[in-house]
Amino acid sequence: MSLFNKMFASVGIGAATVDTKLEKDTYMPGETVKGVVEIKGGKVDQQIDEIYLALNTTYLKESDDRKYTVTATIDRFRITTPFKINVNEKREIPFTFQLPYDTPLSIGRSKVWVSTGLDIKGAVDPGDKDYLKVVPNQLMSAVFDAVDSLGFRIREADCEEAPRRLRGRLPFVQEFEFVPVSGSFRGRLDELEVVFFPAGNGGLDLMFQVDRKARGLSGLFSEALGTDETNVRMTVTNSDIPSLRQQIQNVIGRYS
Repeated sequence: MSLFNKMFASVGIGAATVDTKLEKDTYMPGETVKGVVEIKGGKVDQQIDEIYLALNTTYLKESDDRKYTVTATIDRFRITTPFKINVNEKREIPFTFQLPYDTPLSIGRSKVWVSTGLDIKGAVDPGDKDYLKVVPNQLMSAVFDAVDSLGFRIREADCEEAPRRLRGRLPFVQEFEFVPVSGSFRGRLDELEVVFFPAGNGGLDLMFQVDRKARGLSGLFSEALGTDETNVRMTVTNSDIPSLRQQIQNVIGRYS
């Protein structure tokens, strides 16, 4: 019977199981994630080479004029050294890790989850999946509030494959697309795209793509050639929050 148990465990039947419990399900980029991994031994003793947590999301990738969704690992954390889990043994392993500052926000179709796995030699890797709600931190919220107060409303938010010139450590960026519905930019801009990049000391490097509305024949030609769009960057920190609306208005205004 022991031989059959080992054989079944190698394909995941009667093997060790894992369940990750997070302290909470809502986090801001840069915040510390805390939780515990519960492991229950199966029908045979098993050697666990490591327990790992992987932070994942999906993004849109384009190939041959077709867009499709792929999964990306934002970061991976090893939380144990090798150990043996005995038959029906129960263990709890606490963990902490910092949510990376470039983790996508849970806006639109963007999803973020933690997958947990046991690396078991010669056996199927059992896993667990827990979704996180990632919300803006104070500085991000201030940017959104400033853009909103200038008369823009969010239309779409998506993670998309980044061109090499904009690529950081991840192969994608999260784009927030806004349209002007009121205020001084209504009628002057078609849309405004905003991308956050982490900067030092908790700051943000903001990239704005300012898409000007076509005016006259030259404007129509510019729109057709794609030259009606301007990319501009600025870096902000928490100390900029009181003047953020004016700073963003000045930057957008120069290119609209």
